[in-house]
Amino acid sequence: MKYWIITFGCQMNQSDSERIARVLESIGYKSALNINRADLIVVNMCSVRQSAVDRVYGLWPKFHELKKKNKKLKTLLTGCILKKDFKTFKNLFDLILSIKSLANWGTILGDRISFPRSDLPKLDYLKIPSKYKTNFSALIPISNGCNNFCSYCVVPFVRGPLVCRDHKEILDEVKEVIQKGFKEIWLLGQNVNDYLSPIDSSVNFTWLLKMVNDIPGDFWIRFTSPHPKNFSEELVGIMAECDKITEYLNLPVQSGDDEILKKMNRNYRVKDYKTLVKKIREKVPNIALSTDIIVGFPGETKKQFENTLKLFKEIKFDM
Repeated sequence: MKYWIITFGCQMNQSDSERIARVLESIGYKSALNINRADLIVVNMCSVRQSAVDRVYGLWPKFHELKKKNKKLKTLLTGCILKKDFKTFKNLFDLILSIKSLANWGTILGDRISFPRSDLPKLDYLKIPSKYKTNFSALIPISNGCNNFCSYCVVPFVRGPLVCRDHKEILDEVKEVIQKGFKEIWLLGQNVNDYLSPIDSSVNFTWLLKMVNDIPGDFWIRFTSPHPKNFSEELVGIMAECDKITEYLNLPVQSGDDEILKKMNRNYRVKDYKTLVKKIREKVPNIALSTDIIVGFPGETKKQFENTLKLFKEIKFDM
């Protein structure tokens, strides 16, 4: 039996797909050479952008054609799924499973569609090792979910509230991939700044970065995504101090207008963002900055759009 995984969305979803591959292979599946040779197609979807949702709907004609050729073919949907889409997708996929139940997928698949059963224990799905696509870059989640509730974002609704991983577990995973020769470590979270170890409240994201940096080896550290509202001076200092943290940062501003930022529930003002950027560039002179911007936010006026354009030109982002 062979599988094929289609992944939409962020690096967290990419990391989830690597864990899905590990589980499927642990119960006897092999990766198909292409989608046409698969007996199981897993779609790991994203609901943050409507375009990604539309692309999932767009897969149906392809699946319909493939099922004509392979009567055993099954389709499975997982990932970030909005309730409003759930009913429709139930009619398009053979099975919809929560990524949080990944450790039990083998049993579920065995019960529901006569696939091999899994001997994996019931555990937090982030404890499941990844099947990395390369031996260069390792995507390592440090948390899952978000408590920020930005007004335009569905993440808290589809991934739930913030849950942080044990920092010792994260460090063990980093050490393991470094020993295997990986050169790039990505620490992932919907808002990495909010990280706090569940077993030691003194270990926040800043300290986690330092701990990873202190691990012996020749590698780079990257992280995504940070939030400007609680990007502390301590964190800026660690970025300057730690030699393995890359001099690149994506710092989403979303808008250059205070009224729009308030409607977005971002909890900072334009001047706060500019002050933060100034501090970062003072401490890390060679930093390359990029950002995310939403234009056409509901109610945005021409003047408010021009304020964003003005900020964009003033900051002079590098990417």
